[in-house]
Order: sequence, then C-alpha cells, then structure tokens
Amino acid sequence: MGELKVDTIAQLPSREAIGEALLADEGRLVDALIEAARFSEPEQRRIEAVATRLVAAARAGRHESGGVDSFLHEYGLSSEEGVLLLCLAEALLRVPDAATADRLIAGTIGSGDWARHVGHSDSVLVNASTWGLMLTGHMVDWGEGHGKDLGSLVQRLIGRSGEPVIRQALRQAMRILGNRFVLGETIAAGLANAADETAEGYRFSFDMLGEAARTAEDASRYAARYDAAVTAIAAWAGEPEACTDEALHRRPGLSVKLSALHPRYEPSQEARLHTELVPRLIELAKDMRDAWLPLTIDAEEAERLDLSLALLEPLFADPALAGWNGLGLAVQAYSKRALPLIDWLASVADATGRRIPLRLVKGAYWDSEIKWAQEAGLAGYPVFTRKVNTDVAYLAAARALLARPDCFYPQFATHNAHTIAAIAELAGNRPYEFQRLYGMGEALHREVVHPESLGRPCRIYAPVGGHRELLAYLVRRLLENGANTSFVNRLADDEAPIAAIVADPVERAAALPEKANLLIPPPPKLFAPERKNSLGLPLWEPSIREPLRRSIKAALETPAKAGPIVSGQEIDTGGVVIDITSPQDRRVIVGVCRMADQAAIDTVLGAAKAACGAWDRLGGSETGRQ
Repeated sequence: MGELKVDTIAQLPSREAIGEALLADEGRLVDALIEAARFSEPEQRRIEAVATRLVAAARAGRHESGGVDSFLHEYGLSSEEGVLLLCLAEALLRVPDAATADRLIAGTIGSGDWARHVGHSDSVLVNASTWGLMLTGHMVDWGEGHGKDLGSLVQRLIGRSGEPVIRQALRQAMRILGNRFVLGETIAAGLANAADETAEGYRFSFDMLGEAARTAEDASRYAARYDAAVTAIAAWAGEPEACTDEALHRRPGLSVKLSALHPRYEPSQEARLHTELVPRLIELAKDMRDAWLPLTIDAEEAERLDLSLALLEPLFADPALAGWNGLGLAVQAYSKRALPLIDWLASVADATGRRIPLRLVKGAYWDSEIKWAQEAGLAGYPVFTRKVNTDVAYLAAARALLARPDCFYPQFATHNAHTIAAIAELAGNRPYEFQRLYGMGEALHREVVHPESLGRPCRIYAPVGGHRELLAYLVRRLLENGANTSFVNRLADDEAPIAAIVADPVERAAALPEKANLLIPPPPKLFAPERKNSLGLPLWEPSIREPLRRSIKAALETPAKAGPIVSGQEIDTGGVVIDITSPQDRRVIVGVCRMADQAAIDTVLGAAKAACGAWDRLGGSETGRQ
C-alpha cells in the first residue's frame, strides 16, 4: 500500500451510487441490511454471552466511573427535567444579555421538580449537579421549619432569580456537567488530563471544539487552534518508533470539522471551497504526516456529505501524501448512504493505494435531520426512522469494513455492549480499534481494553474547548444518549433486564411488520390528511442538482421574449425594449421585453372598440346567450 495509482482526480470513481441512496425506501433497504448483517445461531450465542458479561461487569464497575452515564439516566429525555436541561443548555448559547438569561433561567428551572431527583442516584455527580440546579443551600438562608419541602424552597428562590448570583450559579452548574464531557479548555490542559487514561492503554483523538464558522475571522481562529494542536500533540507523542501503519494507529490523532475551517462550507460554494479550503486541508494533512499522526475528518449534516467527499478527493490523490495512511473520515450508520459510501471509499483506496482509517459511528444529528427533511418537504428521509434500523445498518457496515482489510483500518465508535461483542466476533484477529466518547462508557470500555477481558485497543474521542464551544457539543450528547431507548441510558438503569439490553437488533428488526416508523410520517404526508406538504428538492445532491442546472442552462440558450399582445397576436410598434435579468443574479439576461408605446395602446383601444361594437350589433337576446 502507499503507491499512488491515479494521475488525476478525474480518475477517481464516481459518487453517483452514493447519491442514489439518499432517500431510499426504508423498508426495502432495511430488508437488505438485515440479510447483510444477520448472524448464525452459534454466532448469536457467543455474542450474547460476551455482551451479557460486558453489561454485568460494566454495571458492577459503574460507580467507579465519572458518572455522566448515571446523569443521563437520571435526567434523560423521558423526564421533564431532562428536557428542561436540554432546552436551557441550548438556549443559553444564544442568549445575548444577562437580563434575558435571568428570565430564561427563572422560567426554565422554575418549572421543574428538581427535589425528586435529590438522593435518587448513587452517583456523586448526579447529586451534586442536582443541588447545583436547585441553586445550592449555601447561597440562601433557608431558615427553619421547612423540613424536606425542597420544592417550595426552590420556588421561593426562583422568585428572586433576577439576581446575578442565581444566573451565575446556573451557568456554573451547566459547566460542571459539561466539563465531564470535555478533556480540557486548552490543548495543553487536555494533554495533561489524558495522562492517566493513556497509562491504562487508551489512545486519543483530540477534537478542538468549534464548528460552523460564521466569519472568516472565526475560521482563522479555529485553524490556528488546529495548528497549535498539531504541534502540541506531536510533542506529547514524541518521535514515532517507526513510520509504519501499525505505529501510526497507536499514536494520538486529531479530529477536524470542515465547517470550522470556512464560513461558507456549503454545496453552493464548492468551487470557492476548492480554492480556499482545500489548500488549508492539504497543509494540515502534511503537518500530521510529518508528525506521523492520524487525521480524521468528522461527519456533519447529510447535506454536506457529497461536498466533503469532493473536497477530500484532492487529498486522497495528492502524491505528497502517498505512503501516509493517516487520512481518515467518519461514516454515519444512520445514513441510508453508509454502505454505498463504504463501497466508494474502497474504490478510492484501490485507486490511490491507500488504507483509509474509517470511524464508524451511529450518528449525532438524527433529530435535526428528521426536522430538516420535513421543513424542506423532501420525498423521504436521509436517515433511518427507527434506532434499531441504525443498529442493523451499523453491523452491516462493520461487515463491509472488516471484509476489506486491504482498504480500511476500522474504528468502531460505540457504547453498546451487543455491538462491541458482535464486532469482536466478526473481526477475529484482524486489526481494528474501538472508540468511545470522553466522559462516557468508562465502565464498559474498561472491559474492552482489559487484557483479561476483550483486550482490544480503544481510542477516546476527547473534545477540547471552552464553555461557549461546549454547549453545542453538550446538546448533541444529551440528545444522542438522553433518550430512554439509548444503550447508555438503559445500562445505567439497574432495573432494565440484561437480556433485553443485549438482544440481537437484527432479529428485532426482522420481527417488525413495518420497518419504517409509522409515527414519523414521510415529509410529503406530514400534514395528512388535511393537506400535502410542499414538495422540495435536496439541491445539495449533485444527482438532483445537476440535471436541474442543465435544464435551466438549456432554457436560457433561447432568451424569453415578451411584448404587447392584441387580439391574441404580438404586435411590434417600436416600443422600448428592456432586458429581463435573473432574480438571483442580475448579471444574467434571461430575456427581453418590448414595452407598449402610445401606438400600441391606440391599437388596443381600437380593437376593443371594434369588438364591443360587433358584440352590441348582435342584439339583446344573442348577447345574453354569450
């Protein structure tokens, strides 16, 4: 591997098959994925046994972990307070001033029954955070005689919540929670905090928090943070023992969001991004290659997938990066395009002589993708509408990755014990690694890395950044893992039976009479039966956009003409001719219009008078019938 086999980007394989799967019929697709992912009965028994052992061990060791899993269980999206916390975290990110923040906090926290959560969990983090959300006793003189009526005390305090001290306490409570998900505010702090888990055998991929740059200044600031991170990580990792793939994948890496590096990271700006963003990416990749460190391009929204691939093609085909198999990307299993994407990447690996590190994730933007598709009135959804379908797709994708060890270095990001056990069964002794989020899944993945348990390598995806950058990340984690159907939530619930937690998702999906979730109607039927939703097109997808652009171009080759019409015939009396321009680009002339002059108006009036006279001469009875 490492020898570049293509001379130009044009020789790379087409992405057409990826686009065709964008809005695929969920039922037919899931049926095919079930067949691709299904295990034999002996495999099922072995997987269930390993998964059961992992869950039991994780529950036994859960209280030794950081407690974020327990917090997500206590304040999951099935509780009113969990939803309130999510709303507060997301909204505080957008609040412009202290007075508005005071009112938001008073309205949000005041409507929650926080007292019922005190002492409910064994986790110190949960109880400390709950007291923080109740604004803690040391801030107010509770007085005597209130007993345990904490709810009334909080309500009384909320009445005074305009005080700045209340606002600061709530923000501090959110920081305490958020910092359990973030390794450090700076890369230096993050590297220092990573020492203990590195000693336990964990690898790291550092994510510099910050996404969706709004201005060129934002993008420059984020780029500078990435550059500083490369330097710091390289110094922390030291010189590689050898410039081999095996050594490369043992070293710490960096994860990058392309939306952080350019303020116009959107499909309509692809030409500009090739000029302005691709050179930045190439320089970043070269710096990582020189330090012999892996670089992962993070997955983002569905509408940006094809754009991301188009921007990565120059890097895959760059001769200067040949021999370094550290350029990887994340693939989202909840996307209907996951398997065609893996097939395309395998073709790219064949064409370029690369072995691509591929981080397989389940996906963190599900709620948003569903809502965006509904707003746009798309013909279907780009993601699965049932979580079990995503679990099936993940296993089918894992099989596809493990079947091509010449093309991929698989990285399985999961907190699900059944998924971990299934990967271990499928992979055998082939090289791969697991991944987990920092602050989550410690007890489960302790079993993954322990030499007397699974004994497999695990990489921690570790965000680094300040409080403002944290909130967007925190919201995604709460949404992703706060639902009562999530594995993280069910693992923390000691009353949830292990057999149900480790049940084979393939067989569960196969038993469903309807593969798509009927409670989530397709976008065209969102308002049925009252009316149809307005129909939209996913114009970010080239297979949709390019035929439309060709049709528009063909129409513009024959400019439209308009002029005065009299008695059904266009007349030309020499009026002024003006250009008709495109409403989205006034430089483009789409036609001409001849204005009516006095002669044209006289002609119209004459024709009207003649028509009226002819009609009047028909007589009363005849004109009545007409």
